[in-house]
Amino acid sequence: MKRILSTVLIAALGGLIALGMYKIFEKPGQVTSIEEKQQAQFASLNKPAVVGSAGLVDFTQAAAQVTPAVVYIQTTYPMNYRNGGGQQFPFNDFFDFFDAPRGRQQQPRRAPRASGSGVIITADGYIVTNNHVVQDGEKVEVTLNSRETYEAEVIGTDPGSDLALLKINSKDLPFIPYGNSDAVQVGEWVLAVGNPFDLRSTVTAGIVSATARSIGILGSDRPLNSGETPTAAIESFIQTDAVINRGNSGGALVNTKGELVGINTAIISHTGSYEGYGFAVPVNIVKKVIDDLLKYGQVQRAFIGVSFTPIDAAFSKEKELNINRGIYVEDVVEGGAAAEAGIRGGDIITRMDDREIMSTGDLMAVVGRHAPGDKVDVTILREGKERKLKLTFKNRQGSEKPQVAAAGFEKLGIELKPLSDEEKQELRTDNGVRVTDIDENSQIYRYTQIREGFVITRVNGTEVSSQESIERALKNTQQGMVQIQGFFPNQPGMYTYTFPLKAE
Repeated sequence: MKRILSTVLIAALGGLIALGMYKIFEKPGQVTSIEEKQQAQFASLNKPAVVGSAGLVDFTQAAAQVTPAVVYIQTTYPMNYRNGGGQQFPFNDFFDFFDAPRGRQQQPRRAPRASGSGVIITADGYIVTNNHVVQDGEKVEVTLNSRETYEAEVIGTDPGSDLALLKINSKDLPFIPYGNSDAVQVGEWVLAVGNPFDLRSTVTAGIVSATARSIGILGSDRPLNSGETPTAAIESFIQTDAVINRGNSGGALVNTKGELVGINTAIISHTGSYEGYGFAVPVNIVKKVIDDLLKYGQVQRAFIGVSFTPIDAAFSKEKELNINRGIYVEDVVEGGAAAEAGIRGGDIITRMDDREIMSTGDLMAVVGRHAPGDKVDVTILREGKERKLKLTFKNRQGSEKPQVAAAGFEKLGIELKPLSDEEKQELRTDNGVRVTDIDENSQIYRYTQIREGFVITRVNGTEVSSQESIERALKNTQQGMVQIQGFFPNQPGMYTYTFPLKAE
């Protein structure tokens, strides 16, 4: 007995020493995944759903648990954003707008604003929301459930998944732990928490109506092909009938355990208000996107390298396939992941990464949570026979390595001068910087028509008025492609140029 007791004590002592050594050598500020931070700080939240005496699910515990971690977000836009240059608010149907007051002309005109929701995901102030809630904003304010207000820093955005990561300077905040969206089942109860129509901390309940929905609001199937666009759209929404309206964008979709299973993003409606169809980005995609933004500053998007058509009954009959599900491979990109895995045109992808591929949404669910270099098992049908292959994802450039961070301002190869107030009035613009010199060996000279005298008004969709604002905008470069918008003073119209910019 003494021998056993001494063994236990030695093992316990060894564990304490190991933990102490880890704490000693742990690097302060070292980036870990959000999920690891949650597990370390909030492990007690994995509670079972409460069942009332009548046998019905009781939502009160989950609602009380998550509501303090859902925030109100208000984004302020430039004064000329609505009308200047023909710009429109992104995702018009999902915002509450606060227009300038009408009346006498001498009344001061207010900058346009829009509101949405966000979800606190760490105790030290990281917040996830929709990209369209903060896109192009000059100022982003976050109001907590306790009515405290903070100005938020936009850490990174990903239009391809419509997600954004914010940070406020606070600590000991309530937050919602990640759940597992792959485990979400049709018919499961869920809660939607947000700020619809400026009604703070609203909770609605419903069920999961469907999973892996692709509704075509972020793009088309084409970005999964050869990479013709600067960003790749990933749509594999959780569909719910929990009431979602304008202002719910960026809010939480949680299960009855109080776990985050999705970020509420869109509705389908003929009126602009709730008609029973709400859509949320699955949390398993959220995890990957947010961790990429933290670690790399941009999302490491995986590509298969195929053009494809989802199979339905009509397509199956046309092609005489004898199967009504899966993805029909039209063609493969030479040197791409699919080609190197042995996939050919005419193959049917039926399974990937241990997930049955019924539709485009299923394929995007797998692709969206993987990075270049990740390996997955793929099952295909070729000439009626099943084959199993190994596929290694690549990025748009055909590499299996993480994307090199976007270059800084010095790589643009230009010199700038801010516009004076007189020049702004003369040029009828509220912002911009004039190009005074350009390096003929630069990428901007090679790939665009920008020359001396050109006035840059936007970089990566963000208004700029100085070198510093351009440097901040370059942090939002997606997949190494920079977008510059502006005009030539003596020519009509706005010009938009998109070109590669690397840090080497």
